[in-house]
Amino acid sequence: MLRRHLEVVYAEHIEFSDPIHRVTGLDEMERYFEGLYENITYIEFNFHNALVNGDEGAVHWTMIYRHPRLKGGKKDIRVEGVSLLRWRDGKITRHQDIFDAGSLLYEHLPILGSVIRKLKERMA
Repeated sequence: MLRRHLEVVYAEHIEFSDPIHRVTGLDEMERYFEGLYENITYIEFNFHNALVNGDEGAVHWTMIYRHPRLKGGKKDIRVEGVSLLRWRDGKITRHQDIFDAGSLLYEHLPILGSVIRKLKERMA
């Protein structure tokens, strides 16, 4: 079912990247999304602004999710991000997500999280 949804939006040779991964093609993208969301207990995306200029665009979003191994699986984790998109013939050919990987994952890991939070505080 996921593949059918991806095929509607993305070109067969889609290039997708985010701060943690880079995938090429619908097959890799499907595997990436299946693995990414398999342990998520809750996820929601709120889209705020969209800009379009010819065959390119950008969308600002907030992702809210829960994972059983982060924050005891009971507290929401919020991540702000932007998706940069390029399309041709009505399908997305390039999708780049930009967000702070620390706020997505690393800050919520038991030992590493406290180190990253302290580093961010010192840099601010």
